[in-house]
Parts: sequence; structure tokens; C-alpha cells
Amino acid sequence: MAKVGQCTRAWTDPHRANWAGTGPRPLLTEVWYPAPDTVVESDIGIGPPGQPLFTAGKAARDAALVGTPRHLPCLLLSHGTGGSALQLGWLGTALAAQGYLVASVNHHGNTSVEPYTAQGFGLWWERAQDLRAVLDHLLADALFGSRIDPTRIGAAGFSLGGYTVIAVAGGRTDLQAFAAFCRGPERDATCEDQAEFPGMGAQFAQLTRDDARVQASLRGHGTSFRDPRIRAVFAIAPALGGAFTPAGLAEVSIPVAIVVGQADTVAPPPTNAQRFARRIPGATVTVLPGQVGHYTFLSEGTAYGKQVSPTFCLDHASIDRAAVHKQVVQMATAFFAQHLATSQSPKL
Repeated sequence: MAKVGQCTRAWTDPHRANWAGTGPRPLLTEVWYPAPDTVVESDIGIGPPGQPLFTAGKAARDAALVGTPRHLPCLLLSHGTGGSALQLGWLGTALAAQGYLVASVNHHGNTSVEPYTAQGFGLWWERAQDLRAVLDHLLADALFGSRIDPTRIGAAGFSLGGYTVIAVAGGRTDLQAFAAFCRGPERDATCEDQAEFPGMGAQFAQLTRDDARVQASLRGHGTSFRDPRIRAVFAIAPALGGAFTPAGLAEVSIPVAIVVGQADTVAPPPTNAQRFARRIPGATVTVLPGQVGHYTFLSEGTAYGKQVSPTFCLDHASIDRAAVHKQVVQMATAFFAQHLATSQSPKL
């Protein structure tokens, strides 16, 4: 197990404007990577300075990158609705310690590190393009670019991030199918306004009538956002299973593994994780038994977090969040070791 370094890249996507129309789309990204054994790691906190709500692993800020091996496998991470890149630090740091270079992006307008926007919450497929743009930046980065094995790139995501990685794997969104799903007997919590952003639905409806950029994004929602550089994806409690038709998921041709908690009421397994697994060729799903819920896959809550934000920081008394995270890390490690095992890069 390597020590872990962490740095932040304030990248942008020059091909898309931010939602205010004042500049390029931001792609604030946390990068974790294997570091020399001599570095000193510190706890990663999420929340107010000195009073974090969550702890998200350990890393050494701006540490050097290990010298060997010359080429490293690379993983992209996508957080859940209204979350942040750091929320997947528990996974990113664990995978970096296994030798992966891991990049976790804050999805503009749908991240807690900046004000929420209805566009960020409603135009889900824009997130898939974030991963493409971050990968472009990584491969061009002065520190990381030459160290990445371009034949060993994968992605993982939680909740709406699970939707995102399925989209970059080739799944095509169908808003008419989602509307029909939400009118039907299988309707689930993914059809409702998100608790993180009350009133978002009304704001978004107004934008669909008045905003030309929103209208243009909506017209392109069914496009394939497949990035052929990504060879395997790992989806944690993926949401929006009703937003894909069987044909839209049949196009996915890379390995997909899915994990979800049996007690998930936010993205219930039958209409989300298990639906994806049935419709994606060769996909596997693991349902963790008992009271494992949706937010069990967030970072571990601090004592303060459990006090002020119990919905996101507390689990059922029978659940040890750290133990669940360890199990999921083992699953992800085994999955990526299998499907990103063979390098075709030239050895220098």
C-alpha cells in the first residue's frame, strides 16, 4: 500500500460556458495519487474549517508523485447530487493507495462547493461531458499526463454519479421514457425534487421555456456520451434507472459492476441498480443486505456531523459505515484489477 498524495486542479471546459454565462464551465478537480513513503498524510475533512461534517480518508497535500511504476492506471470519480469531489475521498484515497491515479470532479451547478443551479440539477448528461473534459486535462497535465496508461482508464460514481458513469459507458438517456416511468406504477424517489434543492423543479421548468442554452442541452440529451478511453465503470447506488430504455442501455459494451444497499429508499434497487444490471449486457450487481442505505456510501460523519446533519451522517444502528466502505473498496479494487489489468502502453 502506497502513501497517498492529493492536489487540486482548477480546470475549465473551454467548449462550454458556466451557467451564468460569464466564463468557461469550471471543473474544480481533486486528484489523489500514490506518493513516496516519506510523506506525512493528514485527515481530509469536509465542511467548515476546524469543524468538518465528514472525514474522507488521508492524504498528503501537494506531495510528489511516486517515480515507479512509470505508467499508472487512472480512474475518474463522479459525486452524487449536490455533493462534492471530496465526498468520494474514502474511495479515491483507498484506490490511490493501490496504485491508481484518481481524479474526482465537482460538477458545476450540482456541487456543494458553489451555489446550486437548476441547470446543474436538471441537465444530468452535462456531467458525462465533465468526465470527458477532465480526462482531456489529465492527459495533458505536466505532472500526470505522461504517467497515465491510456489503455487502463476507468470511472466510478455514486448516485447521480452512478448515472454519470453509465452515461460515459454508452448508456443513452431518454427523457420521454423517464416521464413515462414517473407517471407509472414503478415511480420512485428519483422522480421527486431533490431534498438538497427545494423548488428546483419549478425553476427548471421556467428555464426550459426561457433559456436557449437549456433548450439546446435538452435537445441533445439522447446523444451518446460514450468516451471510448474509459474501459470499465463501477456504479455505487446509481440513480435514474427509469431514464434509460432497454435499447439505450444495450449499447453499453464495456464491463460494468454495480453495488447498492438493500435499504436504499433514495434510489431503490429494483428500479435503479437492479434495472441497470438486467439491461446492461454482462453487468453485475451486488445488493448489500440489511439496513445499508443510500447515504451509507457518503464519507464517514464526524461527531459534529452526526449531530447537525443526521440524514447524511448517521446510519441504522446495525450498520458500520467504515466496514461497508472497506467492503466496497475491496469490490472496486478487484473489479478494476480484473478489467484494467493489461497495459498496452510502451515501456520506457
